[in-house]
Amino acid sequence: MEQVMKHEVLRLPPGFRFHPTDEELVVQYLKRKVLSQPIPASIISDFDVCKADPWELPGDSEKERYFFSTKEAKYPTGNRSNRATVSGYWKATGLDKKIVGTSRQAVGMKKTLVFYRGKSPKGCRTDWIMHEYRLLTTAPPPKESWVLCRIFSKRRGNKAGDDGGAPAPVFYDFMAKERADLNGNCSSGSSGITQISPSEIEEERSSCSSFPSSN
Repeated sequence: MEQVMKHEVLRLPPGFRFHPTDEELVVQYLKRKVLSQPIPASIISDFDVCKADPWELPGDSEKERYFFSTKEAKYPTGNRSNRATVSGYWKATGLDKKIVGTSRQAVGMKKTLVFYRGKSPKGCRTDWIMHEYRLLTTAPPPKESWVLCRIFSKRRGNKAGDDGGAPAPVFYDFMAKERADLNGNCSSGSSGITQISPSEIEEERSSCSSFPSSN
């Protein structure tokens, strides 16, 4: 499969998309990254998401973008993360969601954050959203505090896809020869890459039309 690099982010060919579940992101990507094990596909790049504003991050800002990032402590003696960027900051909203695998065991946590322009606490809320995934525990403890970030704008367009006669969705497993059960029984074997059918594209377009627009 031909792969084209743009702004240091892997671009999939027309007709393909990267659409992993929460469990796949944690088990197949983040956990393997933390443990320095092979990752299914080189889709997610390493980038400190707080070094740039969300619209300036590598990749197409009209689509969902995924990054491996490290957490920087806000205070030397505390556990709070520093999420300030060039012109704003990320603020957590709601409660963290526990991610449960197919084995009904918790495999990670997902935190939802909203981007605000300006200085805290008087920033202006924007449409930019980040889902920050983290592992619960690992043994031995990792040298770096890796998280996986999914960033998108609620007003963004649809994901790219090719309407021209694409076949039914097909799952591609890039780890067929190297799949290793990190806990003795891998809970998800899919890499999250699928081929898009015309009907799926139409469904995405109709569902995305419900997002409110903002200036």
